[in-house]
This record gives sequence, structure tokens and C-alpha cells, in this order.
Amino acid sequence: MNAPDWLAARSGTLKPGVRPETTFVILEAQPLYKLEVRPAVGKFACSVSNTLNGKRLDDPAVTYPTADAALTGGLDQLRAKLGW
Repeated sequence: MNAPDWLAARSGTLKPGVRPETTFVILEAQPLYKLEVRPAVGKFACSVSNTLNGKRLDDPAVTYPTADAALTGGLDQLRAKLGW
């Protein structure tokens, strides 16, 4: 997956994790945020956490119809939390 425009504008990138459901948001050459797509009662959710302190940034009640939509939704939740 390519980095969304709002992330690329800040020189950010996405990097796949070791497990296929994990994606890292890289800013200033550091993996600052981790997104994990998880199954959620026939749908999918995306856990978004800060890699420095482990704090969750997502709304755990939000679900998506597909794994791809969950990753996109997780990125949107991260953007909103960061105010970008």
C-alpha cells in the first residue's frame, strides 16, 4: 500500500510488519505508529497504537467491511488524532 497524500506530504511512508496484518507508519526514519488489522465479528477493525508508549489512538468500536478498508480507516483515524 502506498502512503496517503497527507502522510507523504510530511515525508512519511508505510512499511509492512513481519505479520501480514501489521503496517508501520514511518516518520523521520522511525516507526512511530503501528496499525494492526484484526477480524471483528464478520468484519474488520484496525488497532492504531503509538510505538513509543503503546497508547491506542483508534476507536475500538469502529469496524469495516474488508481488511483493506480497515487499514484505510485506521490511517484516517490516525490522521484525525494527529490533526493533519
